[in-house]
Amino acid sequence: MPEPTKKDEMPNGEKESVATDSSEAPMPTPEISLEVSPPPAEQPVETEGKDPQPIELIKPVQPEPVENGSKEPEPEAVAVAVGAKEQVESVNSEVKEEAPAPSLCSPPPPVWSLGEGQAPEDLDKPVDTPPLSSLLIERPQGGSITVGGDISFVAKVEAQDLLRKPTIKWFKGKWMDLASKTGKHLQLKETFDRRTKIHTFEMHIIKAKDNYAGNYRCEVTYKDKFDSCSFDLEVKELEQSQSVDIRSAFKRSSEGHEDAGDLDFSGLLKHREPKQDETPEVDVWEILKSARPDQYEKIAFEYGITDLRGLLKRLKKTKKEEKKSEAFAKKLDPAYQVDKGGKIRLVVDLADPTVELKWYKNGQEIRPTPKFIFEQKGTQRILVINNCGLNDDAAYSVAAGEEKCTTELFVKELPVKITKEIEAVKTTVNERIELECEVSEEGAQVKWCKNGVEVPTGPRSRYRVKSEGLKHWLIIDDASKEDTGTFSLMASGGTSEAKVQVELKPLKIIQDLQDMTVLLGQPLKMHCEIFPGNVPGRWYRNGQLIQSNDRINILQRAKNHRLEIVNSTIHDAGDYTFVPEGYSQSLCAKVHIVDPPRVHLESLNFPDNTVTIVAGNKLRVEIPISGEPAPRVVWMKGERVILDSGHRVRAETFPDHTSLTIDIAEKDDTGNYKIVLQNEAGEAEASVKVKVVDIPDPPEVPLVTEVGGDWCSMTWEPPIYDGGSPILGYFIERKKKQSSRWMRLNFDLNKETTFEPKKMIEGVPYEVRVFAVNAIGVSKPSEPSKAFVPLAVTSEPTMLVVDDVTDTTVTMKWRPPDTIGAAGLDGYLVEYCIEGTDDWRVTNKELTEKTKYTITGLPPEAKILVRVRAINAAGASTPRTLQHSILVKEVIEPPKIRIPRHLKQTYTRKVGEAVNLVIPFMGKPRPKVSWLKEGQTVDPTQVTIRNTDCDSIIFIRKAERKHSGKYDMKVEVENHVDTAIVDIQIVDLPGPPQCVKIDEVWGGNVALDWTPPKDNGNAAITGYTIQKADKKTMEWYTCIEHYHRTCITITELVVGNEYYFRIYSENMVGLSEGATQTKDSALIVKEGMQLKNPEYIDHDFKEPPKFTQPLINTFAIAGYNATLNCSVRANPRPKVIWMKNKIAIIDDPRYRMFSNQGVCTLEIRKPSPYDGGMYSCKAINDLGDALVECKLEVKGGFTFSELMQRGVPLHLIDKYMSETKAVEQPEK
Repeated sequence: MPEPTKKDEMPNGEKESVATDSSEAPMPTPEISLEVSPPPAEQPVETEGKDPQPIELIKPVQPEPVENGSKEPEPEAVAVAVGAKEQVESVNSEVKEEAPAPSLCSPPPPVWSLGEGQAPEDLDKPVDTPPLSSLLIERPQGGSITVGGDISFVAKVEAQDLLRKPTIKWFKGKWMDLASKTGKHLQLKETFDRRTKIHTFEMHIIKAKDNYAGNYRCEVTYKDKFDSCSFDLEVKELEQSQSVDIRSAFKRSSEGHEDAGDLDFSGLLKHREPKQDETPEVDVWEILKSARPDQYEKIAFEYGITDLRGLLKRLKKTKKEEKKSEAFAKKLDPAYQVDKGGKIRLVVDLADPTVELKWYKNGQEIRPTPKFIFEQKGTQRILVINNCGLNDDAAYSVAAGEEKCTTELFVKELPVKITKEIEAVKTTVNERIELECEVSEEGAQVKWCKNGVEVPTGPRSRYRVKSEGLKHWLIIDDASKEDTGTFSLMASGGTSEAKVQVELKPLKIIQDLQDMTVLLGQPLKMHCEIFPGNVPGRWYRNGQLIQSNDRINILQRAKNHRLEIVNSTIHDAGDYTFVPEGYSQSLCAKVHIVDPPRVHLESLNFPDNTVTIVAGNKLRVEIPISGEPAPRVVWMKGERVILDSGHRVRAETFPDHTSLTIDIAEKDDTGNYKIVLQNEAGEAEASVKVKVVDIPDPPEVPLVTEVGGDWCSMTWEPPIYDGGSPILGYFIERKKKQSSRWMRLNFDLNKETTFEPKKMIEGVPYEVRVFAVNAIGVSKPSEPSKAFVPLAVTSEPTMLVVDDVTDTTVTMKWRPPDTIGAAGLDGYLVEYCIEGTDDWRVTNKELTEKTKYTITGLPPEAKILVRVRAINAAGASTPRTLQHSILVKEVIEPPKIRIPRHLKQTYTRKVGEAVNLVIPFMGKPRPKVSWLKEGQTVDPTQVTIRNTDCDSIIFIRKAERKHSGKYDMKVEVENHVDTAIVDIQIVDLPGPPQCVKIDEVWGGNVALDWTPPKDNGNAAITGYTIQKADKKTMEWYTCIEHYHRTCITITELVVGNEYYFRIYSENMVGLSEGATQTKDSALIVKEGMQLKNPEYIDHDFKEPPKFTQPLINTFAIAGYNATLNCSVRANPRPKVIWMKNKIAIIDDPRYRMFSNQGVCTLEIRKPSPYDGGMYSCKAINDLGDALVECKLEVKGGFTFSELMQRGVPLHLIDKYMSETKAVEQPEK
């Protein structure tokens, strides 16, 4: 029978043994023994006689939180527990250190590791957790296992008042979440019992390692509720009497992989060779205890201890000294053990016999009773407990005045043995199985298992457990084949096993499947009957498993198995098989699906089932048909059957359609065609009408009635025969008489019998002809008309302007006429007259072919009007007259220099590059240009300058720094002057900094100071690059780049190294070619100095809102999302308001607003033209506000015809049109 469970101990039936010792002697090595499965072979030591026998081992007491319903232990008990725990850690470390190392030839596979858990110095720190609430109804309890064993921890949460599943987390130590560690060695499981409404959470540790030991925590949260529980796991190794070397225990290992930590014993165990007689020559612990704290590092270095931090942690624990008691000369032992029904004596020795003494059990005072007897012998006070039972297993304490000492009493129960073994059972399915076993004690707690796994015995389980006296039964009412296996009963004193074998009953077919023939679309029902009746099975069609769905229903009622298909299809035909589960026999049948023949003329989309074909073309009519099996098809015209072997007219039949083909259609092919379909399910008929049409005859010869300069008027008569279809219109063509290429004049049909061709070339003979068009096509052309020639004068010249004016001449310019007559263009005639008169005078006696002419011999300061005519063989064109009069006097245009944009600021070039600058200017007459550099004439040997009428060019083939400076440009026209300045800067690499020195060295820091370079390369110094080098290697490494100041502190230097430093200067061209190095070196010593940090005044970063990126005008397409973006800078963070047409946008589902790191975004979801307008973004904080605006225009989407022209598939067009309608409907 399992061990009884104490209130403050683990409920899993753990058995603990405690070692006795006096308060003066040091505490021996504590060990914990936890019974997992199977029970250990050792039997606990029994207590005989009246005097209690001290127990050999002790387990540290771990106090649990008050919220768990347990009482906190007394202070003395806690002190004992802490000391025991420290010694457990020490001994476990020593045992791990001396364990044999695995073979290096076959490295061990990587295993899951729980890590090192919480650091010792963190155990005393408070953990910030939410207020606890009573979520856990069963809490996980601590335990102890040996290396390689398995253990489970269970937590239960009642879900009576919870709407959803709570969240649970398992931790090791303070922070390690075990959800990411699941695998071969750790499994997390969750179950929910709907009847009791209890969530069960389990954590299984499989094949535990020694580093799995530590403190664990379980946290449960649900909304604002929180609950937590801590528990401990101890992993023990087999006892080994091996010596421990503290120096090897505190050496770190970097090869332990996931098992490495502060005290990395796992890495040592894996990679060290077995050593013999590693007894340390010196007791390092005693040396450390007697040494001063400033000597710890020296001692660790002397004895090869590298993990000084771990050493100090352990030393801190060992230095704790227990206070001597003033009230007790001898306290109670830490723990006692007694057999159930035995008697035990708890003895204390008082230093002062007169002090008042009280005994307590689990915090409750004990009164004298026949069970509890108080005795007194001198200074000894004795508590005698008679007839010890399981309820006497508790914590006992005795108080003498203000002092108290505590102990624990363990009541051991004798193991339960099996007196009658389980018998093997062999039966068949659906029979009752009853397994019986008898034990040595009534009411004993036993566990039934199947194949080593505990059998579930809940209300919904197939297994029932019954006990009466010493007998225990496991009952299975309805056995199945899955119940075959090895069943066992486990008691605390032994295990009994027996094999159970469940076999199937022989299969008997009462009704087999039948072959069926079903009409298409009718229900299909298949039925069979087998024995035994509760055997499930599977249905197959053509070897493929059939699954139930909305159309297929699979039923089983006792011996009957049904397969029902609501609407049968062609694919439902085939071979059906029913296979009973667990049997090799099967039932088979064939299903045929038949369908009457049908002709689907509706798919032709022809009015009245009439097919129209143009004579001479090929006709192929495909008509879909259906029927199962495939029907026989016959085509007929009248009484004549159309065969598939016909030459010009033939009929063809395919599985899903039939076709009629006429290679060259003739008028005689017009008529009704009959289709006849036959199969075993029925017969069907249909008819199709074929109509053969042709194009019309050509029209009569057209007649040209009137001719213009580039047009004519024509008429004609309609054709005599219209081809059996009404004339829809006419096409007109023309061509030059000498050409054979006809050009169509109209692309839209002309429904009249008259037409006016235009845009013809004058002087060229033309002919015209006409085509007639009906619904079938275009007729042959008519005979050409008689040739005719268009002819006309040119139009007036264009763009007449004044080009130049002097005191006696005027220069005019113009462009040729837009339209030139058929006779061509012979030249131009220029005329002028004095303003106020109509006396036009011809200036050129002969025609000029140029479009520019200078009128000479004009009186000075006279005002004249000018006109120009174009002349050809047809005569003079309409004159082009200048709109205003011209004053005969030369005009002065002041000079104007137009500096290019890139030259309005300093023009920078590197040494050796070419400089080529073009500066345009204006002025009339030709201006005079001069250049100066810094007030001096430009040296032509250094700079080349070339001047034209409209610009000036500066060219330097290879720039040097002496070419830098300001160049003054002056342009003069008589008394008018314009000037400009061009600033040219030729830059080069800077020189190195000057006078680099080391100001101060402290700790791992060095302060450097230097002066700027003497030569900055004709450009501002933009920064410095600082490098350092170890004196041993003199390899240079960059510390910082682009540093702007002339002093810096280099940090994080290695203690013991000696450094040199060098600095490069940097400008816009790059780094200096050389660097300045410190003359002295900086030695980093361990002795540091305290640096007093200067006080700085915090900078005020507050500022009003300012938009760094404004909104921009945007075009959007209707139906596609649009976004507006801007960025704002402000401190404190501003409030952002979006507005449309000065109205704030609030809670509108069509808009989504985002703000991230100062970037403001407004998303307009599927905008419509209504969403266009002025949008603005306003940012407000305590210091002010800012506003930006933009305009949004929404253009409509594509129409159906536009999408068709673009070649978009129909399914995508339908999707786009439906989305567009969905957007427009809410707006309406």
